[in-house]
Amino acid sequence: MLTAKNKTGLVFFPAFDWAISPTHPEREERLLYTRDQVFEEGLLDIEGITEFKPDLVRVQDVQRTHFCVPDVWDVTTESHFISAGGAKTIGMAVLDKRIDNGFALVRPPGHHAMRMVHGARGFCNINIEAIMIEFIRTAYNIDKVAIVDTDCHHGDGTQDIYWHDPDTLFISIHQDGRTLYPGSGFPDELGGPNAAGTTINIPLPPNTSEEGFLYAIRNMVMPILDDFKPDIIINSAGQDNHYSDPITNMNFSAQGYAELTSLLQPDIAVLEGGYSIEGALPYVNVGIILAMAGIDYSKVKEPGYNPDRIRQTADVSRYIENLGEQTMTIWEQREEIKAQLQGKKNSDTRPRRIFYDTDSIIEKQKETIRICNDCGGAIRIDSSSDRGNQVLAVHIPRKACKACREKGYEWYDSADPKGFGMAFLQDRPEDKYLRKSLG
Repeated sequence: MLTAKNKTGLVFFPAFDWAISPTHPEREERLLYTRDQVFEEGLLDIEGITEFKPDLVRVQDVQRTHFCVPDVWDVTTESHFISAGGAKTIGMAVLDKRIDNGFALVRPPGHHAMRMVHGARGFCNINIEAIMIEFIRTAYNIDKVAIVDTDCHHGDGTQDIYWHDPDTLFISIHQDGRTLYPGSGFPDELGGPNAAGTTINIPLPPNTSEEGFLYAIRNMVMPILDDFKPDIIINSAGQDNHYSDPITNMNFSAQGYAELTSLLQPDIAVLEGGYSIEGALPYVNVGIILAMAGIDYSKVKEPGYNPDRIRQTADVSRYIENLGEQTMTIWEQREEIKAQLQGKKNSDTRPRRIFYDTDSIIEKQKETIRICNDCGGAIRIDSSSDRGNQVLAVHIPRKACKACREKGYEWYDSADPKGFGMAFLQDRPEDKYLRKSLG
């Protein structure tokens, strides 16, 4: 009997009762073909590969990460709770040392969901990786976390949630935002003034192939991870970089994904995008599973795979090499950049306009961060949408100093009923969530 080098856990949740529409690419078949391929290849018969059933997250788990307007149940379904619960199940199994690593093959996805949630963006309502991360931080005392997002679309929701967190390294490798939704994820997006440099964006040009992706992993991602020394590595394992994906313009392959996983060695992988339902996903997922389990994946190839046909040009290679130099310079100068962003200010304000493309909602935000050298800084968000909801949301960070904790409660307690209908407070040191109506 074949034995896995690493004990690897899997969770499948196709979400039969959730789809944007019957013909939309984000539908249950994304996982059904993969599950059939896993059964056909006999992966679950390999000693060391174990399937787990997904748990559910609780409302408290969602509120630890998000401000949902007007309420959690207004922006989620049961499938969202199970999808996030599948990630949580894998996280618990890894931290309980029942497995060495694990892959949550779940949907709906989550990496476009930001801290404020008025509706769905990019098929995402709640951020399943962030909910899992904040759960394991609370339950297992995990501190430093690295998230490597390899979805073809920039993980703007995860970036937003951890923009001000110096203990979370967020790296997104994606198709250049000038050519693809959500139009963000550029090298100068570095994180807030208290966490500058812990957001790293690597926007690759269209038609990047295995050579370019693996160059980015070897020459940018791995050196930064080695410096950061996280307690745990999470891979937001989007698969829409595949050359056959219908909504992107990249040239990655199943072999490339498997090798990327072998290099990265994530503790936890969570499925994100990927919409070549028959031609790519079953083979990409099998390759990722084998790589996580430490089993030879050299024979995993999708139908029609021809590396010469999808090879990147010399111009693309040169562009990525220059991007690598720029990325590493930013990382090496992060302390100087942080000092420049903080300056001598007491706070910093970020006005924003956010479009929820799935639900056609426009949100306006004014976010204020308290400048602090002792913690991530208290955050105040004035948020309104064209649906009529105006709320005040206050976040007190997980390792808040006394001054930031006091400032957070001052903001919450002084919420003006003339300006806001509701006020929310995330008190992460106490793992407490408060909500009050003001109107």
